[in-house]
Amino acid sequence: MKAIHLYKSQCVLGEGPYWHSSRKSFFWVDIESGTLFEYTMKSGKVRTWNFNHRLSLVLEGKEDHLILALDLKIARFHPESEKMEWLASIESELTHNRCNDGKCDAMGRLWVGTMHLQFKEGAGSFYSLDQDYTLQKHLDQITISNGMAWTPNNQTLYYIDSPTQQVNAYRFDLEKGGIAFERTAIEIPLSLGTPDGMCMDQEGKLWIAHYGGYGVYRWDPISGELMEKVALPAPNITSCAFGGENMDTLLVTTARENLNEAQLEEFPLSGDVFLVKTNTRGFLSNTCRL
Repeated sequence: MKAIHLYKSQCVLGEGPYWHSSRKSFFWVDIESGTLFEYTMKSGKVRTWNFNHRLSLVLEGKEDHLILALDLKIARFHPESEKMEWLASIESELTHNRCNDGKCDAMGRLWVGTMHLQFKEGAGSFYSLDQDYTLQKHLDQITISNGMAWTPNNQTLYYIDSPTQQVNAYRFDLEKGGIAFERTAIEIPLSLGTPDGMCMDQEGKLWIAHYGGYGVYRWDPISGELMEKVALPAPNITSCAFGGENMDTLLVTTARENLNEAQLEEFPLSGDVFLVKTNTRGFLSNTCRL
């Protein structure tokens, strides 16, 4: 498998790849510049929107809206009218924190984590936000809340707090929206970089972006074994998501942050997005029902 350069987005911190099936397009964000990107597969055209906030995630909402996380707030955004509506605040008293990665479960709840702007250890938490805007904290003492993925039977949630170098498995109660720690599924050596965003394929394997690891790695969460790596021409790989007509294509985001001038000269495509045609397929993302 090879990574194909898709678009020169030059993101400081590219993140949040998302396949929007009805629009047949990939979305992603540059957290630090507050830029939202949309790449339409058929036309190859890119649209952008800019927000005066750190923008950490984009998800599909109801009635042609998108759900965004902007600093410590969740918003509903209509990409055509550009009308935005604030829905909820998270940790509004913690001005040095921001939201990071997030996804929706099969009931339409939003799951999102927080982190300190200067990466202070244990300053973040992991939450769910229900359709009635009930906010529930599930984990605290989180440093960099990152990737998450549910098994197809919705009985297990895999979750990453990046500096732990682990992917943990939690028993998941879909009806009540609860989690309980079950086991550490994967231990990732520092020599391979740090686990960041991830997604699951239909064979139950996890595709994990390794920050500082020059690639996306496919892991078996049952055995904990590394299965394969897709190398990319950038050190800091931030996230990945399945999409495309057959759900067999990964959109991979990268970052320019933390690279010096010599590294940026060596890896000029850092901050851009890539496509990887895989030999497996992923799942359509759940729609957020906020």
